[in-house]
Amino acid sequence: MKKYWRFALVVCLVGFGLLLTACGQAQSSSQLAVEKTPLTRSESLLHTVVQLSIYHSGQEETMDQAIAYIKEMEELLSTNIEGSDIYRINQAAGQEAVQVDERTFEIIEKAVEMSRASQGLFDISIGAVSNLWQIGSDQARKPEQAEIDAALTHIDYTAIQLDKEKQTVFLEEGMALELGAISKGYIADQVQELFASNGITTAVINLGGNVVVMGTSPNSDQGWNVGVQDPDEIRGATVGSVRVIDGSVVTSGIYERYLEVDGVRYHHILNPQTGYPVENSISGVTVFSETSVKGDALSTSLFLMGIEEGLAFVNALDGVEAVFIDKEHGVYLSDGLTNRFVLSNEEYHLVEEAK
Repeated sequence: MKKYWRFALVVCLVGFGLLLTACGQAQSSSQLAVEKTPLTRSESLLHTVVQLSIYHSGQEETMDQAIAYIKEMEELLSTNIEGSDIYRINQAAGQEAVQVDERTFEIIEKAVEMSRASQGLFDISIGAVSNLWQIGSDQARKPEQAEIDAALTHIDYTAIQLDKEKQTVFLEEGMALELGAISKGYIADQVQELFASNGITTAVINLGGNVVVMGTSPNSDQGWNVGVQDPDEIRGATVGSVRVIDGSVVTSGIYERYLEVDGVRYHHILNPQTGYPVENSISGVTVFSETSVKGDALSTSLFLMGIEEGLAFVNALDGVEAVFIDKEHGVYLSDGLTNRFVLSNEEYHLVEEAK
């Protein structure tokens, strides 16, 4: 039987923003006193707005450590920063194995495992194609078909050669890694571990669409209210909400980054089989999971699966739930959310069965 974690929290996930609401009696922590007013830091990192909120006093040093860690990981995992681990791996493709930081090696290992579990729908070697499109950058363009066809021959996660003992990564010529679909999830989980190691039990970690909530709201035993982003709005509007305690919420949508060419909009979620943005009825997917790294990879995989297959996949997993939103404003819920999701946007409607 499927296992469900406790839903009790109140965070409104609005794209890159985070709105917190709470009510009721304050909770206390056995480790640190919980404050109603958080220590909060916002920084432009990871190509988004990062916001960290700690609901305990005297944690300025921990906050500094968390921000420093995120900056360090960005420098390791970026495809564009010269000298980063991923930059060096891609530059050395077909030439030599590259020794990397143990954290870089770990995230690539996790990515390969998730690629295997999704049968290649999630594939970090998508870089061969995403480097052509560069959607979200000033160099974004629609590649020629011949370019895409050539790049597709270099997308194959099974060809990523990992040497755990030497901590090296080798790619075949023409291959390129892109960790954008998993890196924020990994980093969010590691920040959560850093917080926990310093006795923090109540916090919100928001890495621009990847949110990890720790504990419950300091003002309510009902927790934080997690809002599902309206895919038609960049930020600030939600479709509905779910209450959650101690969990991750990851949202992916075609609204996030896109390129328009001759009146056609091309979003950033690419299909590793076609080299083009995914074409189906989905406009947004929100994944509730125990870890952000799992939710991050799953949100991409579910997008490619489509609603019917994606729901079946999620319903077979323990500790994972999802909300799918289609382009006709239909909302589809995995089994564990049927009695927990509250629809609040009159422009949307619940769909009982996937089409």
